[in-house]
Amino acid sequence: MIAIARARLTPLAASGYMLKFKKFKVDLLVSSVVGLMSVGFHHSAGLSQSPQARVQLTTEPPISQIIPFEAEASTPQSPVKLTLQAVDAAGKPLENANINLKIFTPPKNPWFTTDFPIVEGTKLLDIQAIAPQGKLQVQQILPIRGNYQLQVNITPIKPNAFTPIQQNLNLSVPENEVKYRNFAILAIILLMVGLGGGWVIGGRQEIQPGEIAPQRVRLLLSGATVVAIIALLAVNLSSEIAQSQTSHGEHHHHEATADHHHTSAAEVEIDNYGIVKQQGLEVQLLGDASATVGEPAKLQVQVVDEKTKQPVSDVLVNIKTKSLEDGWIPFAYQGIPDITGKLSWEQQFFDGAPHNIQVEVAPQPNASRQFSPLRVQKDIDVEGVAPPVSIRLIVLAYLTGIIIIGLLVGMQLRRKLTPQH
Repeated sequence: MIAIARARLTPLAASGYMLKFKKFKVDLLVSSVVGLMSVGFHHSAGLSQSPQARVQLTTEPPISQIIPFEAEASTPQSPVKLTLQAVDAAGKPLENANINLKIFTPPKNPWFTTDFPIVEGTKLLDIQAIAPQGKLQVQQILPIRGNYQLQVNITPIKPNAFTPIQQNLNLSVPENEVKYRNFAILAIILLMVGLGGGWVIGGRQEIQPGEIAPQRVRLLLSGATVVAIIALLAVNLSSEIAQSQTSHGEHHHHEATADHHHTSAAEVEIDNYGIVKQQGLEVQLLGDASATVGEPAKLQVQVVDEKTKQPVSDVLVNIKTKSLEDGWIPFAYQGIPDITGKLSWEQQFFDGAPHNIQVEVAPQPNASRQFSPLRVQKDIDVEGVAPPVSIRLIVLAYLTGIIIIGLLVGMQLRRKLTPQH
């Protein structure tokens, strides 16, 4: 009996063992798949979280201390020094790089416009630079408040030296606190004017036969209408007058510049026609001779050997743009030309005043050709653009709205404080 029982138990045990073996195989297969998935996930997560080559931006002064350009500032304004450093995944500088930097101004906002509405949403700077140490440093005045976009494109000089980098950086410039203070003072003045008018209108007035309103009310409304018309004309004509004065100033500047070159051309080794030939080198300042606010002007410096006409690239090029009206510097850069001896850039002249571009070419410290620095300059006529009529009307509507609010508040106060008979 025991043997029979054992014989009957043996097939059951074998089948149980087989079920356990199959289950073990299934569990092993599932655990293997899960393990492979986890390894793949860890690998992909490691790739996504691994450090990549990038661009580091630093400013001088710090971002918190940068303020927009002020046209009538009492103290001279200096441009912001922007430093871009390209680094690899380990944080080391990328060497021998081409860096293209484009700076775009904050987008348009007609309801809360800036001091230069034509400049909003435009390209401020576009420069192509050679960076032996992966660093680009420019000085640029930021004309308006808001978020600037910096588009950086970095490629290797030697093919396949590193993976190209494309990165967008944001630079937020707050509004100058002085502007808020001035607007608050103006708003209080307009509000007080409205309160006074509302106080007068809110009082009891006797209406004479044949009149639709009391005499003081009619005089007040007539005066307000005249003031509104004068303000509208002033807002619309001020830009036209400023533009005509700018054109007259440019004409006077050209006459003075021409006289200066006739009298002292032999004393100063600077050529205002954009070309100089000295010490075996030929330096040319090429590009647009005029510009318009809102549109960048294209400029280029080229250095060649005067005899062989071959490009010269082992030099330092120092560029400085200067306003001819107030003397402030909106843009400055020091770099080296490419293998063709050229250094190109585009810049916008946002204030509508004529500018002078000065270029100094000097030898690099370790260059085989040593020479005294050469200087070349060029004047740029800038055409100002008046703000759109829609923006002027919006600003006028804001100012009028403040007066109307004061008017309504003054009327209500007068009615509440006046005893009823």
